[in-house]
Amino acid sequence: MAARTSRSSAKDRPSYRCTECGWTTAKWLGRCPECQAWGTVEEFGGAPAVRTTAPGRVTTAALPIAQVDGRQATARGTGVPELDRVLGGGLVPGAVVLLAGEPGVGKSTLLLDVAAKAASEEHRTLYVTGEESASQVRLRADRIGALSEHLYLAAETDLSAVLGHLDSVKPSLLILDSVQTVASPEIDGAPGGMAQVREVAGALIRASKERGMATLLVGHVTKDGAIAGPRLLEHLVDVVLHFEGDRHARLRLVRGVKNRYGATDEVGCFELHDEGITGLADPSGLFLTRRAEPVPGTCLTVTLEGRRPLVAEVQALTVDSQIPSPRRTTSGLETSRVSMMLAVLEQRGRISALGKRDIYSATVGGVKLSEPAADLAIALALASAASDTPLPKNLVAIGEVGLAGEVRRVTGVQRRLAEAARLGFTHALVPADPGKVPSGMKVLEVSDIGDALRVLPKRPRREQGREANREANREANREANREPGREASPRTTPE
Repeated sequence: MAARTSRSSAKDRPSYRCTECGWTTAKWLGRCPECQAWGTVEEFGGAPAVRTTAPGRVTTAALPIAQVDGRQATARGTGVPELDRVLGGGLVPGAVVLLAGEPGVGKSTLLLDVAAKAASEEHRTLYVTGEESASQVRLRADRIGALSEHLYLAAETDLSAVLGHLDSVKPSLLILDSVQTVASPEIDGAPGGMAQVREVAGALIRASKERGMATLLVGHVTKDGAIAGPRLLEHLVDVVLHFEGDRHARLRLVRGVKNRYGATDEVGCFELHDEGITGLADPSGLFLTRRAEPVPGTCLTVTLEGRRPLVAEVQALTVDSQIPSPRRTTSGLETSRVSMMLAVLEQRGRISALGKRDIYSATVGGVKLSEPAADLAIALALASAASDTPLPKNLVAIGEVGLAGEVRRVTGVQRRLAEAARLGFTHALVPADPGKVPSGMKVLEVSDIGDALRVLPKRPRREQGREANREANREANREANREPGREASPRTTPE
């Protein structure tokens, strides 16, 4: 009797569970050790019983890997070539794809276009929205032309209702917008919490694998750019895509972060406009400014987005500063790398006119250049702006610049040169040993920043003298406008 009483008292002992992540414990804690959230551990019932799992019946016999039929996992195209490029050929039946991006970047527009193009009589598509009403999604579909008889639309925020739609529609493709808006009634917590996101994602993944249905999940991001919710979500899904782009620019990039069915260094380019979103097979034209004559302060380079080369333009402008601390403003470039190029030009390139001037540097078309291969183009654009002399026409510059002034090799030089030659550029500045050079292109190998600065045309001595006089006049004006210091001549006082 005593043993039975002790077992019943242990069974009735209260237990505590975190409302955010679902972690359970036998005693109350102020902070959850699993998700590090404060004040989320609450009492919910009896203590969890300790269980052991016995071996069960095998559902599918294990086979040698060479005998497994791989035809069932053949990718099917989505109708959007740029997205298929990133996915590795298309959507694999049973695959779960997570697409995350900033608010307003165009995630819903892209997936609605994919839903309409992928729908057919043999392959139905179910689009479930938890953020908008069905009529609002219909208005967007009319605007971008994403209407299809085999595209089904539902507005639901209950997980059980979403699973019910799967039984009635039997789709080949499910699109859920978004996973943070759907909740399960069996789990405590608000929609978007860690426990809810984990349960919803787990249920949809199980349904996708059982039915052989491809699933596209839209995920929110935090203010730091990370995917909201538990990190377990990224581990559970098969593919993780990031949708990037400046809301003030037309360019959008879909970048693969995780892909079990393809490479993770592919990038899809899209253009967002009033009629929807379209893929860009050749996006280099968005990042160039066509001019009849070259302009001082501009230089072209070739950057690699994944495995895709893109020709981009770097612009720089220097003006006389009206304040003691000159401005340094960048757009599309890393401020730290621009500051490094300014220091290298002043110390290694012997250009002293940059320290006392306001400097503005930017890229064209909203593209962001963060790889070191753009260092040489940034340095030449700054030097061209400082000397007010344009670089030669049809010239691209590729290379990383070190603090010692050396120009280092970068990856993919041959692919970059091939893209530049395809767009009609005839001259290139590259590091030593570039490999095979495309026909019709003249390549100048440079070893340091001094060799690269020699491509700037030299101005006549008369213009150099005028520039020296203007600099002397500017210095004289600064001295005249400077406030009197403490070292003024002492006044004489009568004895």
